[in-house]
Parts: sequence; C-alpha cells; structure tokens
Amino acid sequence: MDRDEEFRDLFADECAQVTRTVYLIVQDEGRAEEITQDAFVQLFRNWRKVVNYDRPGAWVRQVAIRRAINAVNRERRLSAALQRWRPPPDPVVATGPDMSPEVLAAMGRLAPKQRAALVLFYFEDRPVDEVAELLDCAPSTAGVHLHRARERMAQLLTEEVSSHVG
Repeated sequence: MDRDEEFRDLFADECAQVTRTVYLIVQDEGRAEEITQDAFVQLFRNWRKVVNYDRPGAWVRQVAIRRAINAVNRERRLSAALQRWRPPPDPVVATGPDMSPEVLAAMGRLAPKQRAALVLFYFEDRPVDEVAELLDCAPSTAGVHLHRARERMAQLLTEEVSSHVG
C-alpha cells in the first residue's frame, strides 16, 4: 500500500470520530468540522514522518483536541472581554445526537481540559492512560481532570434538577 492510500484509509477510519470528539469539546458543528479538517491538513503535511508512528490516528486526534481546547479558551477570553461592554446573548444549546440539552449545557461550563477528558473517557471509551496521551499530560493529571469534570457535572446537573423541581 502506498503512503497516499494509507493516508486516505486513516482519514476514512478516523475523521468521523475525531469530528465527534471535537464537537463535544467545542459544541459547535461547523467549528468542529473546521478544526478536524485543520488537524488532518497538518497530518497530511507531516505524513512522511507520522506514517511511521505506531498510532498515526492518535497523533491527529491529539492535534485536533489541542486545537479544540485552544478554541474554547479563546472563545472564553473573548466572551469575558465582550461582557464588559454588553450583556451576554441568550445561550443557544445545540444537542448532540445522543445527549440531552442539559448534559450538553453542563459540559459547556466545564474547563476545556476537563471537558476533553470527559469526552475521551466516556464518549470515546478510552482508558485514562490514552486520555493522558491525547491531552499531552501525565495519567495522574488526566485522572484529576476527569475527577473534577465528574464532580462539576454532578454539581451542575443537581443544580439543574433543583431549579426545575421547586
């Protein structure tokens, strides 16, 4: 198999799942597709080197996740700056195909690395060691991100339930 064919096969195998992962982090379909495309362009540019790695799919996923986290961080900084000049707009909650709007909204309130850890662990069913590799951190740090994400989600979803009950 030639290298171009290997790239096409990897793209076909990984693109949809990488896009879904990025979507769950950035919570915007268009941005998720754009970030995923950019990650695959970067993979293509580095293909001669990356094709020799044990897991080229992990390389492109790591690039996409890093870009998604950076995009969320940029958006938060921009949002904070804009709030000084005007009130925030009403939030529009987009739902994923298998996720309630409440869960998606709660995920949107997590820190980006916590959100990424949650997505990788629960939605991609990856072990903590692989989550750590994809987030470019130690397994213990990935565990801390995951633990804090769970705690925050429980708090946020409990608040959501409490506000609708009374």
